[in-house]
Amino acid sequence: MLSVCSLCWSAENVAVAVGSSGQVAPQGGTATATAIPPSPPSPPSPPARGPALSLAIKAAEKAISRCQNLDQKVAVSVVDSGGIVRVLLASDGAAARAVQSGTNKALTALAFKKASSEIGEQIKTDLVLAKEIAANPNYNTRAGGILLQVRGEIIGAIGVGGARGSEKDEACAIAGLKEIEGQFD
Repeated sequence: MLSVCSLCWSAENVAVAVGSSGQVAPQGGTATATAIPPSPPSPPSPPARGPALSLAIKAAEKAISRCQNLDQKVAVSVVDSGGIVRVLLASDGAAARAVQSGTNKALTALAFKKASSEIGEQIKTDLVLAKEIAANPNYNTRAGGILLQVRGEIIGAIGVGGARGSEKDEACAIAGLKEIEGQFD
């Protein structure tokens, strides 16, 4: 059983009939219909470069340990080069804002390709950058976000938040980085 479709091909003005099996058959004229196969799916994007999970954990644990020695309750985020959080650790008693602060500092360092403390200094004299930072409530330019690099390539960042005095956050982030330096593949 064929039913006539309302669609016509203008080149030959040929009506098309669709059978119950889904086959397309021209009605009059010489045009034939051929199905266009769907395009193959795009290959998945490669994962962003970042530290191995074991190294990210090691860096975060060292940063927490260093801050505990300073009697600070902090949170540490390690992100890969795509900004994906690989590790998030919070010391006992860390505030919720410490978690957000550490993550935002890591993402800020990554976005601007320099330590969050450097960006904080730069916005004091660079009004365009200051406006860009102010426009995004997720950017945090206080000290505590540092880059992870291998042979000059940025592979992620470490962010520490929650210490009383952001210079302590940065010292703890640096301790985490030093713990894993030279161990990247």
